[in-house]
Parts: sequence; C-alpha cells; structure tokens
Amino acid sequence: MSQPTQLPKSTQLNEFTTLELAQVLMERLSISPEDWHRLKSNRNSRASEQAAAAVLYLVQNQPQEAIVRLEQAVGWLNRSISAPPCPSHGDK
Repeated sequence: MSQPTQLPKSTQLNEFTTLELAQVLMERLSISPEDWHRLKSNRNSRASEQAAAAVLYLVQNQPQEAIVRLEQAVGWLNRSISAPPCPSHGDK
C-alpha cells in the first residue's frame, strides 16, 4: 500500500478553510457528465466520489448524510452495490 503524499508545512493550502478544501476535493473527485458513461461502473471512482461527499458533509456537521455516503463508498468497494442502468439509454 502506498504512503500518502506529504505536503510541505509552508504550502499555500493553509490559506484555505477546511470547508473550502473539502469542496475542492469533492469537485475534483466528482464524475463529470462527460465521463459518466465511462466511469459509472468504476468502483474506485465511485467510492472516491462518495467518500469525498462524506467528508464534505462531516465538515458541514451533517453526520447522517455523511453516513449514507460512507455506506455507499463501502458498497462500491465491497461490490455490494453496482451502477443502475442509465435512465436515458436503458442498459448502456
């Protein structure tokens, strides 16, 4: 397992609030509409997106919403959930 990247203490990230950082993480890990069909079944991408959403809800003091997202992230990782068919394209 790889180690997380350590950022220097003098990084400009200190200029941002925790909420702003959580929002940026959520934005970065969200699957865009352009990538939806390609990544809708990608377990790592879907779990990452849900975990980032959970962090954002935790920072906003909404633990119940965070729990839902964390459960979804775990579901993607343990394969207990999968992508439903695209409503506009049927089974694609």
